[in-house]
Amino acid sequence: MAGAYDPNLPGVPEWLNTGDNAWQLTAATLVGLQSMPGLVILYASIVKKKWAVNSAFMALYAFAAVLLCWVILCYKMAFGDELLPFWGKGGPAFDQGYLKSRAKIPNSNTPAPYFPMATLVYFQFTFAAITTILVAGSVLGRMNIKAWMAFVPLWLIFSYTVGAYSIWGGGFLYQWGVIDYSGGYVIHLSSGVAGFVAAYWVGPRPKADRERFPPNNVLLMLAGAGLLWMGWSGFNGGAPYAANLTSSIAVLNTNLSAATSLLVWTTLDVIFFGKPSVIGAIQGMVTGLAGVTPGAGLIQTWAAIIVGIVSGTVPWASMMILHKKSTLLQKVDDTLAVFYTHAVAGLLGGLMTGLFAHPDLCLLILPEPTRGAFYGGNGGKQLLKQLAGAAFIAVWNLVSTTIILLAIRIFIPLRMAEEELGIGDDAAHGEEAYALWGDGEKFDATRHGQQFERDQEAAHPSYVHGARGVTIVL
Repeated sequence: MAGAYDPNLPGVPEWLNTGDNAWQLTAATLVGLQSMPGLVILYASIVKKKWAVNSAFMALYAFAAVLLCWVILCYKMAFGDELLPFWGKGGPAFDQGYLKSRAKIPNSNTPAPYFPMATLVYFQFTFAAITTILVAGSVLGRMNIKAWMAFVPLWLIFSYTVGAYSIWGGGFLYQWGVIDYSGGYVIHLSSGVAGFVAAYWVGPRPKADRERFPPNNVLLMLAGAGLLWMGWSGFNGGAPYAANLTSSIAVLNTNLSAATSLLVWTTLDVIFFGKPSVIGAIQGMVTGLAGVTPGAGLIQTWAAIIVGIVSGTVPWASMMILHKKSTLLQKVDDTLAVFYTHAVAGLLGGLMTGLFAHPDLCLLILPEPTRGAFYGGNGGKQLLKQLAGAAFIAVWNLVSTTIILLAIRIFIPLRMAEEELGIGDDAAHGEEAYALWGDGEKFDATRHGQQFERDQEAAHPSYVHGARGVTIVL
Protein backbone atom coordinates (compact mmCIF):
# COMPACT_ATOMS: atom_id res chain seq x y z
CA MET A 1 0.00 0.00 0.00
CA ALA A 2 1.40 3.39 -0.98
CA GLY A 3 0.13 5.37 1.97
CA ALA A 4 -2.32 5.56 4.84
CA TYR A 5 -5.40 4.68 2.77
CA ASP A 6 -8.74 4.88 4.51
CA PRO A 7 -11.99 4.59 2.46
CA ASN A 8 -13.64 6.90 4.98
CA LEU A 9 -11.16 9.68 4.16
CA PRO A 10 -11.78 10.78 0.55
CA GLY A 11 -8.91 13.25 0.83
CA VAL A 12 -6.44 10.34 1.17
CA PRO A 13 -6.75 8.15 -1.98
CA GLU A 14 -5.14 4.73 -2.13
CA TRP A 15 -2.21 5.90 -4.24
CA LEU A 16 -1.27 8.82 -1.96
CA ASN A 17 1.83 8.47 0.20
CA THR A 18 1.34 11.09 2.88
CA GLY A 19 5.06 11.08 3.75
CA ASP A 20 6.13 11.78 0.18
CA ASN A 21 3.47 14.44 -0.19
CA ALA A 22 4.49 16.12 3.07
CA TRP A 23 8.16 16.16 2.04
CA GLN A 24 7.38 17.43 -1.45
CA LEU A 25 5.30 20.33 -0.11
CA THR A 26 8.05 21.08 2.41
CA ALA A 27 10.68 21.01 -0.33
CA ALA A 28 8.53 23.32 -2.46
CA THR A 29 8.24 25.73 0.45
CA LEU A 30 12.01 25.66 0.98
CA VAL A 31 12.63 26.47 -2.68
CA GLY A 32 9.99 29.21 -2.54
CA LEU A 33 11.73 30.71 0.50
CA GLN A 34 14.94 30.92 -1.54
CA SER A 35 13.21 33.51 -3.71
CA MET A 36 10.71 35.05 -1.34
CA PRO A 37 12.23 36.36 0.86
CA GLY A 38 15.73 34.93 0.20
CA LEU A 39 16.70 36.61 -3.08
CA VAL A 40 14.47 39.60 -2.28
CA ILE A 41 16.62 40.24 0.80
CA LEU A 42 19.89 39.35 -0.90
CA TYR A 43 19.25 41.64 -3.87
CA ALA A 44 18.00 44.50 -1.71
CA SER A 45 21.07 44.42 0.51
CA ILE A 46 23.88 43.61 -1.95
CA VAL A 47 23.28 46.72 -4.10
CA LYS A 48 23.83 50.41 -3.38
CA LYS A 49 21.24 52.01 -1.12
CA LYS A 50 19.64 53.92 -3.97
CA TRP A 51 18.76 50.62 -5.75
CA ALA A 52 17.56 48.56 -2.75
CA VAL A 53 13.83 48.95 -3.40
CA ASN A 54 14.10 48.47 -7.16
CA SER A 55 16.20 45.31 -6.82
CA ALA A 56 13.89 43.78 -4.23
CA PHE A 57 10.83 44.65 -6.31
CA MET A 58 12.23 42.97 -9.43
CA ALA A 59 12.44 39.71 -7.49
CA LEU A 60 9.07 40.18 -5.77
CA TYR A 61 7.28 40.97 -9.02
CA ALA A 62 8.82 38.00 -10.84
CA PHE A 63 7.76 35.58 -8.10
CA ALA A 64 4.12 36.66 -8.38
CA ALA A 65 4.01 37.00 -12.18
CA VAL A 66 5.58 33.59 -12.78
CA LEU A 67 3.02 31.84 -10.57
CA LEU A 68 0.05 33.26 -12.45
CA CYS A 69 1.59 32.51 -15.86
CA TRP A 70 2.58 29.05 -14.65
CA VAL A 71 -0.93 27.86 -13.82
CA ILE A 72 -2.59 29.62 -16.78
CA LEU A 73 -0.25 28.34 -19.50
CA CYS A 74 3.34 27.45 -18.74
CA TYR A 75 3.23 24.35 -16.53
CA LYS A 76 1.84 22.27 -19.37
CA MET A 77 4.33 23.84 -21.78
CA ALA A 78 7.07 22.45 -19.56
CA PHE A 79 5.48 19.21 -18.33
CA GLY A 80 2.47 18.53 -20.55
CA ASP A 81 1.82 16.55 -23.71
CA GLU A 82 4.27 16.96 -26.55
CA LEU A 83 3.79 19.76 -29.06
CA LEU A 84 7.35 19.69 -30.40
CA PRO A 85 10.37 17.62 -29.31
CA PHE A 86 11.41 20.56 -27.12
CA TRP A 87 8.04 22.03 -26.13
CA GLY A 88 4.82 20.87 -24.51
CA LYS A 89 1.26 21.90 -25.34
CA GLY A 90 0.40 24.89 -23.20
CA GLY A 91 -2.82 25.11 -21.26
CA PRO A 92 -4.33 25.86 -17.86
CA ALA A 93 -3.43 23.76 -14.84
CA PHE A 94 -6.13 24.79 -12.40
CA ASP A 95 -8.96 22.29 -13.04
CA GLN A 96 -9.73 20.56 -9.75
CA GLY A 97 -10.09 17.15 -11.34
CA TYR A 98 -6.64 17.55 -12.86
CA LEU A 99 -5.04 18.85 -9.67
CA LYS A 100 -6.51 16.06 -7.51
CA SER A 101 -5.29 13.30 -9.80
CA ARG A 102 -2.03 11.44 -9.25
CA ALA A 103 1.01 13.35 -10.47
CA LYS A 104 2.47 12.18 -13.77
CA ILE A 105 4.76 13.60 -16.44
CA PRO A 106 3.84 12.58 -20.02
CA ASN A 107 6.58 10.89 -22.09
CA SER A 108 8.53 10.13 -18.92
CA ASN A 109 9.62 6.59 -18.12
CA THR A 110 10.00 7.29 -14.40
CA PRO A 111 7.37 5.90 -11.99
CA ALA A 112 4.50 8.25 -11.16
CA PRO A 113 5.00 10.03 -7.81
CA TYR A 114 2.74 9.20 -4.88
CA PHE A 115 1.29 12.69 -4.54
CA PRO A 116 -1.25 14.82 -6.46
CA MET A 117 -0.71 17.03 -9.49
CA ALA A 118 -1.33 20.11 -7.33
CA THR A 119 1.88 19.36 -5.42
CA LEU A 120 3.89 18.87 -8.60
CA VAL A 121 2.55 22.05 -10.21
CA TYR A 122 3.51 24.14 -7.19
CA PHE A 123 6.89 22.46 -6.69
CA GLN A 124 7.90 23.10 -10.28
CA PHE A 125 6.63 26.69 -10.09
CA THR A 126 9.18 27.49 -7.41
CA PHE A 127 11.95 26.42 -9.79
CA ALA A 128 10.57 28.52 -12.63
CA ALA A 129 10.33 31.53 -10.31
CA ILE A 130 13.86 31.36 -8.95
CA THR A 131 15.30 30.91 -12.46
CA THR A 132 13.63 34.09 -13.66
CA ILE A 133 14.73 35.98 -10.54
CA LEU A 134 18.33 34.88 -11.10
CA VAL A 135 18.24 36.54 -14.53
CA ALA A 136 17.38 39.81 -12.78
CA GLY A 137 20.68 39.66 -10.92
CA SER A 138 22.53 40.52 -14.12
CA VAL A 139 20.63 43.75 -14.82
CA LEU A 140 20.14 45.26 -11.37
CA GLY A 141 20.71 48.98 -11.12
CA ARG A 142 19.61 50.14 -14.57
CA MET A 143 16.88 48.08 -16.29
CA ASN A 144 13.59 49.88 -16.86
CA ILE A 145 11.16 48.29 -14.41
CA LYS A 146 8.36 48.34 -16.99
CA ALA A 147 10.56 46.49 -19.46
CA TRP A 148 11.30 43.92 -16.73
CA MET A 149 7.59 43.49 -16.09
CA ALA A 150 7.10 42.62 -19.77
CA PHE A 151 10.22 40.45 -19.92
CA VAL A 152 9.26 38.05 -17.12
CA PRO A 153 6.24 36.34 -18.73
CA LEU A 154 7.80 36.35 -22.19
CA TRP A 155 11.04 34.77 -21.02
CA LEU A 156 9.13 32.19 -18.99
CA ILE A 157 7.07 31.21 -22.04
CA PHE A 158 9.71 31.23 -24.76
CA SER A 159 12.85 30.25 -22.88
CA TYR A 160 12.39 28.52 -19.53
CA THR A 161 9.65 26.12 -20.65
CA VAL A 162 11.79 24.90 -23.55
CA GLY A 163 14.68 23.87 -21.31
CA ALA A 164 12.36 22.38 -18.70
CA TYR A 165 10.41 20.31 -21.24
CA SER A 166 13.50 19.19 -23.16
CA ILE A 167 15.25 17.76 -20.09
CA TRP A 168 12.63 17.23 -17.38
CA GLY A 169 9.31 17.03 -19.20
CA GLY A 170 10.04 14.05 -21.46
CA GLY A 171 11.53 16.05 -24.35
CA PHE A 172 14.28 15.08 -26.74
CA LEU A 173 17.22 15.67 -24.37
CA TYR A 174 15.53 13.51 -21.73
CA GLN A 175 14.88 10.78 -24.28
CA TRP A 176 18.49 10.98 -25.40
CA GLY A 177 19.71 10.49 -21.82
CA VAL A 178 21.05 13.94 -20.82
CA ILE A 179 21.21 14.16 -17.01
CA ASP A 180 20.16 17.24 -15.10
CA TYR A 181 19.21 16.00 -11.66
CA SER A 182 17.80 19.27 -10.34
CA GLY A 183 18.57 22.20 -12.60
CA GLY A 184 22.24 22.73 -13.40
CA TYR A 185 21.22 23.27 -17.02
CA VAL A 186 17.51 24.08 -16.80
CA ILE A 187 18.04 26.70 -14.10
CA HIS A 188 21.65 27.79 -13.66
CA LEU A 189 23.07 27.57 -17.16
CA SER A 190 19.93 29.09 -18.66
CA SER A 191 19.69 31.97 -16.17
CA GLY A 192 23.40 32.71 -16.42
CA VAL A 193 23.39 32.87 -20.21
CA ALA A 194 20.10 34.78 -20.34
CA GLY A 195 21.33 37.24 -17.71
CA PHE A 196 24.56 37.84 -19.63
CA VAL A 197 22.62 38.47 -22.84
CA ALA A 198 20.19 40.77 -21.06
CA ALA A 199 23.06 42.73 -19.51
CA TYR A 200 24.51 43.23 -22.99
CA TRP A 201 21.29 44.58 -24.49
CA VAL A 202 20.31 46.72 -21.52
CA GLY A 203 23.79 48.21 -21.34
CA PRO A 204 26.10 48.90 -18.39
CA ARG A 205 25.39 50.84 -15.23
CA PRO A 206 26.59 54.46 -15.10
CA LYS A 207 30.35 54.68 -14.71
CA ALA A 208 30.12 55.88 -11.09
CA ASP A 209 27.90 52.94 -10.13
CA ARG A 210 30.00 50.40 -11.97
CA GLU A 211 33.23 51.56 -10.36
CA ARG A 212 31.75 51.77 -6.87
CA PHE A 213 28.75 49.62 -6.04
CA PRO A 214 29.06 48.71 -2.33
CA PRO A 215 26.39 46.63 -0.58
CA ASN A 216 24.15 48.75 1.63
CA ASN A 217 23.75 46.07 4.33
CA VAL A 218 26.30 43.26 4.59
CA LEU A 219 24.61 41.51 7.53
CA LEU A 220 21.22 41.46 5.82
CA MET A 221 22.99 40.19 2.70
CA LEU A 222 24.21 37.23 4.75
CA ALA A 223 20.65 36.57 5.94
CA GLY A 224 19.45 36.37 2.33
CA ALA A 225 22.36 34.11 1.44
CA GLY A 226 21.54 31.89 4.41
CA LEU A 227 17.98 31.42 3.18
CA LEU A 228 19.35 30.56 -0.24
CA TRP A 229 21.73 27.94 1.16
CA MET A 230 19.27 26.28 3.54
CA GLY A 231 16.53 26.33 0.93
CA TRP A 232 18.75 24.29 -1.37
CA SER A 233 18.04 21.21 0.71
CA GLY A 234 14.53 21.37 -0.74
CA PHE A 235 15.90 22.35 -4.14
CA ASN A 236 17.91 19.15 -4.53
CA GLY A 237 16.21 17.04 -1.88
CA GLY A 238 12.86 17.36 -3.64
CA ALA A 239 14.09 16.37 -7.10
CA PRO A 240 13.40 12.61 -6.71
CA TYR A 241 9.70 13.39 -6.03
CA ALA A 242 9.88 11.18 -2.92
CA ALA A 243 11.32 11.04 0.58
CA ASN A 244 13.76 8.29 -0.36
CA LEU A 245 17.44 7.29 -0.39
CA THR A 246 18.28 9.62 -3.26
CA SER A 247 16.83 12.67 -1.53
CA SER A 248 18.91 11.98 1.58
CA ILE A 249 22.12 11.59 -0.40
CA ALA A 250 21.34 14.72 -2.40
CA VAL A 251 20.83 16.87 0.69
CA LEU A 252 24.15 15.77 2.20
CA ASN A 253 26.05 16.25 -1.06
CA THR A 254 24.47 19.65 -1.64
CA ASN A 255 25.53 21.10 1.67
CA LEU A 256 28.99 19.54 1.50
CA SER A 257 29.71 20.95 -1.94
CA ALA A 258 28.52 24.41 -0.86
CA ALA A 259 30.73 24.40 2.22
CA THR A 260 33.77 23.17 0.28
CA SER A 261 33.35 25.72 -2.49
CA LEU A 262 32.88 28.56 0.00
CA LEU A 263 36.10 27.62 1.78
CA VAL A 264 38.05 27.28 -1.47
CA TRP A 265 36.81 30.65 -2.78
CA THR A 266 37.65 32.32 0.54
CA THR A 267 41.10 30.76 0.58
CA LEU A 268 41.80 32.05 -2.93
CA ASP A 269 40.68 35.53 -1.87
CA VAL A 270 43.09 35.45 1.06
CA ILE A 271 45.99 34.16 -1.05
CA PHE A 272 45.58 36.69 -3.88
CA PHE A 273 44.01 39.69 -2.13
CA GLY A 274 45.26 39.34 1.42
CA LYS A 275 41.88 39.21 3.17
CA PRO A 276 38.63 37.20 3.07
CA SER A 277 35.58 38.80 1.50
CA VAL A 278 32.01 38.23 2.67
CA ILE A 279 30.70 38.78 -0.86
CA GLY A 280 33.33 36.35 -2.11
CA ALA A 281 32.26 33.75 0.44
CA ILE A 282 28.66 34.09 -0.73
CA GLN A 283 29.73 33.72 -4.35
CA GLY A 284 31.68 30.59 -3.44
CA MET A 285 28.65 29.22 -1.63
CA VAL A 286 26.47 29.81 -4.70
CA THR A 287 28.93 28.22 -7.14
CA GLY A 288 29.16 25.15 -4.90
CA LEU A 289 25.38 24.85 -4.81
CA ALA A 290 24.96 25.40 -8.54
CA GLY A 291 27.82 23.05 -9.36
CA VAL A 292 26.47 20.09 -7.40
CA THR A 293 22.86 20.53 -8.54
CA PRO A 294 23.09 18.61 -11.87
CA GLY A 295 24.17 15.44 -10.09
CA ALA A 296 23.47 15.90 -6.37
CA GLY A 297 21.68 12.58 -5.92
CA LEU A 298 23.76 10.65 -8.45
CA ILE A 299 27.33 11.12 -7.23
CA GLN A 300 29.20 9.75 -4.23
CA THR A 301 29.96 12.08 -1.35
CA TRP A 302 33.71 12.16 -2.06
CA ALA A 303 32.80 13.33 -5.57
CA ALA A 304 30.65 16.11 -4.07
CA ILE A 305 33.80 17.40 -2.35
CA ILE A 306 35.62 17.41 -5.69
CA VAL A 307 32.68 19.23 -7.26
CA GLY A 308 32.94 21.82 -4.48
CA ILE A 309 36.67 22.27 -5.08
CA VAL A 310 36.22 22.72 -8.82
CA SER A 311 33.17 24.98 -8.33
CA GLY A 312 35.14 27.20 -5.98
CA THR A 313 38.17 27.37 -8.27
CA VAL A 314 37.13 27.64 -11.93
CA PRO A 315 34.37 30.28 -11.49
CA TRP A 316 36.76 32.26 -9.26
CA ALA A 317 39.43 32.16 -11.95
CA SER A 318 36.94 33.04 -14.69
CA MET A 319 35.73 36.04 -12.69
CA MET A 320 39.04 37.29 -11.31
CA ILE A 321 41.42 36.44 -14.17
CA LEU A 322 39.61 35.65 -17.43
CA HIS A 323 37.19 38.55 -17.02
CA LYS A 324 40.03 41.07 -16.76
CA LYS A 325 41.69 39.73 -19.91
CA SER A 326 38.58 39.56 -22.11
CA THR A 327 37.30 42.68 -23.87
CA LEU A 328 33.85 41.14 -24.39
CA LEU A 329 33.45 40.09 -20.76
CA GLN A 330 34.46 43.55 -19.56
CA LYS A 331 32.04 45.20 -21.98
CA VAL A 332 29.07 43.32 -20.54
CA ASP A 333 28.10 44.62 -17.09
CA ASP A 334 26.72 41.58 -15.26
CA THR A 335 25.82 43.24 -11.96
CA LEU A 336 25.98 40.22 -9.64
CA ALA A 337 28.23 38.08 -11.89
CA VAL A 338 25.38 35.65 -12.57
CA PHE A 339 27.18 34.31 -15.64
CA TYR A 340 30.15 33.16 -13.56
CA THR A 341 28.33 31.98 -10.45
CA HIS A 342 25.51 30.18 -12.26
CA ALA A 343 26.27 29.54 -15.94
CA VAL A 344 29.92 28.55 -15.46
CA ALA A 345 29.18 26.58 -12.29
CA GLY A 346 26.12 24.90 -13.80
CA LEU A 347 28.06 23.88 -16.91
CA LEU A 348 30.90 22.49 -14.80
CA GLY A 349 28.44 20.58 -12.65
CA GLY A 350 26.74 19.06 -15.67
CA LEU A 351 30.05 17.90 -17.11
CA MET A 352 31.21 16.53 -13.75
CA THR A 353 27.92 14.64 -13.51
CA GLY A 354 28.84 13.00 -16.81
CA LEU A 355 32.15 12.10 -15.19
CA PHE A 356 31.10 11.03 -11.67
CA ALA A 357 27.51 9.70 -11.97
CA HIS A 358 27.63 6.42 -10.04
CA PRO A 359 25.86 3.49 -11.76
CA ASP A 360 24.28 2.20 -8.53
CA LEU A 361 22.95 5.63 -7.56
CA CYS A 362 21.67 6.19 -11.09
CA LEU A 363 19.64 2.96 -10.83
CA LEU A 364 17.74 4.46 -7.88
CA ILE A 365 16.18 7.24 -9.95
CA LEU A 366 17.01 7.16 -13.68
CA PRO A 367 14.87 5.07 -16.07
CA GLU A 368 17.87 3.57 -17.90
CA PRO A 369 21.20 2.19 -16.63
CA THR A 370 23.65 5.09 -16.64
CA ARG A 371 27.23 5.66 -15.55
CA GLY A 372 29.76 8.45 -15.63
CA ALA A 373 32.99 8.26 -17.60
CA PHE A 374 34.94 7.66 -14.37
CA TYR A 375 33.28 4.26 -14.03
CA GLY A 376 34.17 3.03 -17.52
CA GLY A 377 31.83 1.22 -19.87
CA ASN A 378 29.77 3.65 -21.94
CA GLY A 379 30.40 6.51 -19.51
CA GLY A 380 32.35 8.45 -22.13
CA LYS A 381 29.17 8.77 -24.19
CA GLN A 382 27.38 10.24 -21.19
CA LEU A 383 29.98 12.99 -20.95
CA LEU A 384 29.42 13.86 -24.62
CA LYS A 385 25.66 13.90 -24.06
CA GLN A 386 26.13 16.31 -21.17
CA LEU A 387 28.19 18.62 -23.38
CA ALA A 388 25.62 18.53 -26.18
CA GLY A 389 22.76 19.20 -23.77
CA ALA A 390 24.58 22.22 -22.38
CA ALA A 391 25.18 23.56 -25.89
CA PHE A 392 21.46 23.39 -26.71
CA ILE A 393 20.42 25.18 -23.51
CA ALA A 394 23.05 27.90 -23.95
CA VAL A 395 22.25 28.58 -27.61
CA TRP A 396 18.50 28.57 -27.07
CA ASN A 397 18.77 31.09 -24.24
CA LEU A 398 21.14 33.30 -26.20
CA VAL A 399 18.79 33.48 -29.19
CA SER A 400 15.44 33.57 -27.36
CA THR A 401 16.53 36.19 -24.81
CA THR A 402 17.88 38.41 -27.59
CA ILE A 403 14.66 38.21 -29.59
CA ILE A 404 12.50 38.89 -26.52
CA LEU A 405 14.47 41.97 -25.52
CA LEU A 406 14.60 43.38 -29.05
CA ALA A 407 10.83 42.93 -29.32
CA ILE A 408 10.24 44.68 -25.97
CA ARG A 409 12.56 47.50 -27.02
CA ILE A 410 10.17 48.42 -29.82
CA PHE A 411 7.55 49.45 -27.26
CA ILE A 412 9.42 50.08 -23.99
CA PRO A 413 12.98 51.35 -23.42
CA LEU A 414 15.06 48.58 -21.88
CA ARG A 415 17.06 51.04 -19.86
CA MET A 416 16.08 53.75 -17.40
CA ALA A 417 16.58 57.37 -18.41
CA GLU A 418 19.87 58.94 -17.32
CA GLU A 419 18.10 61.13 -14.75
CA GLU A 420 16.45 58.07 -13.20
CA LEU A 421 19.78 56.24 -13.13
CA GLY A 422 21.23 59.07 -11.08
CA ILE A 423 18.37 59.12 -8.57
CA GLY A 424 17.51 55.43 -8.21
CA ASP A 425 14.56 54.11 -6.21
CA ASP A 426 12.83 57.43 -5.66
CA ALA A 427 12.62 58.00 -9.42
CA ALA A 428 11.62 54.44 -10.26
CA HIS A 429 9.14 53.79 -7.45
CA GLY A 430 8.67 56.98 -5.44
CA GLU A 431 10.01 55.06 -2.44
CA GLU A 432 13.32 54.69 -0.65
CA ALA A 433 14.68 51.80 1.38
CA TYR A 434 15.63 53.68 4.54
CA ALA A 435 14.10 56.67 6.33
CA LEU A 436 17.20 58.14 7.94
CA TRP A 437 17.64 61.51 9.62
CA GLY A 438 19.44 63.77 7.21
CA ASP A 439 17.67 62.37 4.14
CA GLY A 440 15.68 65.53 3.50
CA GLU A 441 14.55 66.03 7.10
CA LYS A 442 15.86 68.26 9.87
CA PHE A 443 16.27 66.87 13.37
CA ASP A 444 15.36 69.29 16.16
CA ALA A 445 17.32 67.90 19.11
CA THR A 446 15.71 70.22 21.68
CA ARG A 447 12.14 69.51 20.60
CA HIS A 448 12.64 65.76 20.38
CA GLY A 449 14.50 65.69 23.70
CA GLN A 450 11.63 67.48 25.45
CA GLN A 451 9.09 65.13 23.88
CA PHE A 452 11.14 62.14 25.03
CA GLU A 453 11.16 63.43 28.60
CA ARG A 454 7.39 63.95 28.58
CA ASP A 455 6.87 60.43 27.25
CA GLN A 456 9.11 58.95 29.92
CA GLU A 457 7.46 60.92 32.74
CA ALA A 458 4.06 59.68 31.59
CA ALA A 459 5.19 56.08 31.39
CA HIS A 460 7.45 55.96 34.45
CA PRO A 461 6.43 57.92 37.60
CA SER A 462 9.93 57.37 39.04
CA TYR A 463 11.62 58.99 36.03
CA VAL A 464 14.31 61.55 36.89
CA HIS A 465 16.73 63.60 34.80
CA GLY A 466 20.30 62.41 35.01
CA ALA A 467 23.42 64.50 35.12
CA ARG A 468 24.76 65.97 31.86
CA GLY A 469 21.39 65.40 30.20
CA VAL A 470 21.50 61.63 30.52
CA THR A 471 18.05 60.17 31.13
CA ILE A 472 17.63 57.47 33.75
CA VAL A 473 14.64 55.24 34.34
CA LEU A 474 14.59 53.81 37.87
